[in-house]
Amino acid sequence: MKAFKAYDIRGAYPEDINEEIAYKIGYFLPELLKTKKVLVGRDVRNSSNSLFDALSNGITDAGADVYDAGLTSTPMIYWATAKFDYSASVQITASHNPSHHNGMKVSGRNALPIGYDNGLKSIKEWIINGKSTPKIVKGQVYSFSIIEQYLEFMQKYVHPLPNYNICLDCSNGMAAEIIDKLLPTSVHYINNTRDGNFPGHDPNPLNPKNLKDLQTEVLARKADVGVIFDGDADRVMFIDENGKFISPDLIIAAMGHYFLENNNKKIKVIQDIRTSKAVGEYLAPMGAEIYMWRVGRAFAAPKLKEIDGLFGGELAGHYYFKDFYYSDSGIMACLIALKIFFKFKQKGISLSKLIKNINPYHSSGEINFRIENKKDAMDAVKSFFYSINTPVKFYDFDGYRLDYPDFWLNIRPSNTEPYLRFITEAVSIEKLNEIIESVESIMKKFE
Repeated sequence: MKAFKAYDIRGAYPEDINEEIAYKIGYFLPELLKTKKVLVGRDVRNSSNSLFDALSNGITDAGADVYDAGLTSTPMIYWATAKFDYSASVQITASHNPSHHNGMKVSGRNALPIGYDNGLKSIKEWIINGKSTPKIVKGQVYSFSIIEQYLEFMQKYVHPLPNYNICLDCSNGMAAEIIDKLLPTSVHYINNTRDGNFPGHDPNPLNPKNLKDLQTEVLARKADVGVIFDGDADRVMFIDENGKFISPDLIIAAMGHYFLENNNKKIKVIQDIRTSKAVGEYLAPMGAEIYMWRVGRAFAAPKLKEIDGLFGGELAGHYYFKDFYYSDSGIMACLIALKIFFKFKQKGISLSKLIKNINPYHSSGEINFRIENKKDAMDAVKSFFYSINTPVKFYDFDGYRLDYPDFWLNIRPSNTEPYLRFITEAVSIEKLNEIIESVESIMKKFE
């Protein structure tokens, strides 16, 4: 049962996730979420259709009906779950993972995420223990297309972009189903056919090798911006006109020009614990009240709703919106970001200059250390820096984050692997290297 993760169900097919497991998940889902109908979508992966059939058989054998949305992006299912008042939905996808992987993202009423702690753990235990349920009348499978209504909803975020040179990489994933219906016909696309083998590259934009095609196109075509989606289109990332990757957390700051300008009241914005200090510093003068929180949709979406926040995002390229039922949408984030970038281009400010104006700091990016004894290693890092100076701010809800006047660092455990994930940011490259070397020295003691 390795496929049950903190945020979703995901693993290699058929070793970790297969038709037998999918059937059992479907069978127990109606009881878990107290529902008689489940909305189900799926991405283009080669195993998605057979997993859909198995999941649907489980759901209907449990007496609930399946509403089949067909091929969808993950955000389409989030949106439809809340829009049409479903109390349960499943998107069959492995998001950014390679083609031989698959999985499921489960949502409850109002599209709030069902993660390990609030449901998936129970299903896992019921499967392991062979929980029995009474025989009941079998449910039905109904077709339920949502794409036209979804595109109609997205139209409000579409803006004219005359003479704006855009290169866009769909990663052969689900963005290819939608994005060309919303952007100008002049956009240059690559990897824009849906293909479960992902022939262009793996659908993970955070891996630098998967950016090379887009960077080449941006430079060759002298584009103003490059855009890349992951496999299920819940994440989007950007390349500037020089072919340089933009750290996704900085786009949260840029979005302030869409949501916060000409606004006279305080607006609550969420960011994850790995987010650059520059984001809060850039948004505060616009009237933003920044909330730091844990990594992952299972935590971010409920927190944004709890604080009645307007928008927010994560270092991994997820962006959450109140108007999207507090869920994340790569397409919506793309449309908003392109309007902002275009607006600055009209003022003679390139994308690279906009980002430079947002962020004056030097960042390590996320560094992984393979450590079994994660808690003691984290505590050692915390103790070392506390021994030098007490931080201005300290957070301990997702690993540790220590903020100092001239740098900050976050060290947090992976939920699924024997890794500690470390990131730091400093006012100078010399200070950055000093922090990295100190942490690397500590980690060697735990390897």
